[in-house]
Amino acid sequence: MTKTVLCYGDSLTWGYDAETLGRHALQDRWPSVLQKALGPEVEVIAEGLNGRTTGYDDHLADCDRNGARILPTLLHSHSPLDLVVIMLGSNDMKPVIAGTAFAAVQGMQRLVELVRHHAWPMGDESGPEILIVSPPPICETADSAFAAMFAGGVEQSAMLASLYHDLADELECGFFDAGSVAVTTPLDGVHLDAANTRAIGRGLEPIVRVMLGL
Repeated sequence: MTKTVLCYGDSLTWGYDAETLGRHALQDRWPSVLQKALGPEVEVIAEGLNGRTTGYDDHLADCDRNGARILPTLLHSHSPLDLVVIMLGSNDMKPVIAGTAFAAVQGMQRLVELVRHHAWPMGDESGPEILIVSPPPICETADSAFAAMFAGGVEQSAMLASLYHDLADELECGFFDAGSVAVTTPLDGVHLDAANTRAIGRGLEPIVRVMLGL
């Protein structure tokens, strides 16, 4: 039976390319790399949205970027699911959104609760496994707009991996530190070049296999 994985994230999952200001080729996005590595017996669903937060409103956005508000709908539309991979938190670092790693941890905990307590259709009461992924830390950039948008983000985002790791232990979720295999580009300090987004897909394969029982 085919296993289904939902990858829930922001522009790092969508595939934003800081060099072209467009989108990475489909084969370079980390969910695509993960899909290829896992093979045809697993369906990997890429659900990335530029600017998505864990659970906070962006009042200037032209769409709903609150990850906690949208997640229940997506869980229903993509069910049944075997694994939900959540890589969010970078946009929480924006001072106008939340501005702290602690806020991102609170938001991530809310997302886990939404998955755990979701009213699953078709009688699937057990629900999927959950893998928390900490995004690669924000780095210094000469891009003044991004530097201002993520003021304080370099310091705060560096704390996410250890905080998410503790949260995953507490909530009995899987954990992967994407910063262990990838780094953000200094072009804007936040996003990934093609090589680094591919690296996340490759890095996730072993733990995803274990969590799916493959």
